[in-house]
Amino acid sequence: MNFEEIIKDTLLTEAKELEKAAQNLSFDIDKAVDMIINSKGKLIVTGVGKSGLVGAKIAATLASTGTSSFFLHPTEAMHGDLGMIGKDDIVLGISYSGESEELVQILPHLKRFNIPLISMARNEESTLARYSDIFINIHVDKEACPLDTAPTSSTTLTMAMGDALAVCLMKKRDFQKEDFASFHPGGSLGKKLFIKVDDLLRKENLPIVSRETKLKDAILIMSEGRLGNVIITDDNNKVLGLLSDGDLRRALMNEDFSMECNVEKIATMNPKMLKNKELLASDALQVIEDYKIQLLVVTDEDNTLNGVLHIHDLIEAGIKWEKKIKKKRLN
Repeated sequence: MNFEEIIKDTLLTEAKELEKAAQNLSFDIDKAVDMIINSKGKLIVTGVGKSGLVGAKIAATLASTGTSSFFLHPTEAMHGDLGMIGKDDIVLGISYSGESEELVQILPHLKRFNIPLISMARNEESTLARYSDIFINIHVDKEACPLDTAPTSSTTLTMAMGDALAVCLMKKRDFQKEDFASFHPGGSLGKKLFIKVDDLLRKENLPIVSRETKLKDAILIMSEGRLGNVIITDDNNKVLGLLSDGDLRRALMNEDFSMECNVEKIATMNPKMLKNKELLASDALQVIEDYKIQLLVVTDEDNTLNGVLHIHDLIEAGIKWEKKIKKKRLN
C-alpha cells in the first residue's frame, strides 16, 4: 500500500474542492461583511458534530482578529444557553446537510427574536438555508474519504470559508498587527507583536564616558558595565560614539597603540543608532542582526541618549528574529 500516494490524493482532492468553491462563489459577501461590521453585538457560531468542531475554530479565529465571537452548542442553547444570544447579535449556523436536528430546533427561536442568521450548508433548499438571511454554499463533489462519507473535503472547505470571512473582516476594519498584538499578549507571537524597545531598554548605570577619557579608564568602565561597549557622549548627553570590544581588539593590532590615548581615537564615531523607542522589539532585533552588532544605542531625534538595547536582553525576553529581504530603517 502506497501511503505517499494516498496522502497526495487526499491533499489534491481537498485542494480541488477549494478551487472549485473559489471559482463559484454565489453569496453576497459584501452584505455578510457589512452585517457583521455594523452589528453592535457578537457573532455567535453554532453547529454540531464535525461542523461544531470547525465552528469552534472559526469562532476562535474571528475573536482573535477583531470580531467579537464565541461558539455556542445548539443543544446547550435549547437547555438554557439561548439566553446568551442578545438582540444585537448575529448567528453563524453550520451544518453540511442543513438538517442537523439540534441546530434546526433553535432556528424558530432565533427568528422569533429577529436574530440575523448566516448559514453554511451544502443545499440552498435545506431547512437551515431557508431560515437564513445569507446562505453560504459549502457543497463539495467529493470527500477525500475513500468511502466518500466521512467529512473531509467538506470540513476543509467550511474551515477555509470561515478563514476567508475572517480575512474580509480584517481588511474591512484595517486590522493591523498592533491590533492583533492586543489579543495575543502572551507567547512568542505576542512578544513579537507587542513588546516594544522601550519595554526592554536599559537606562540606568550605563557605561558612559566623554571623548577625552583615556582608553585605560574607558576599559575599566567597559568591564564594570558588562555590556562589551562604552558609550561616548558630550556634556549634553548627546551620543558621539561607541567603543566596542571589537574596536579594542582591532586597535591592539596597530603599532602605535597606546592605553594613554583618548577613547575617541579608536572608537566608532557616529555609530548605528535607533531613534524610535516605540519600535517593536522584534524589529529592533532585526536591525541588530542586519548590522551585525550586539548593542543598539537608542536616542531621541537630536541624538540625546535614551538607553541601550542589548541582543541578550532581546533573547532572554523571548524575542525571535525572522529574516526579511529588506533592512529596517534606523530612524
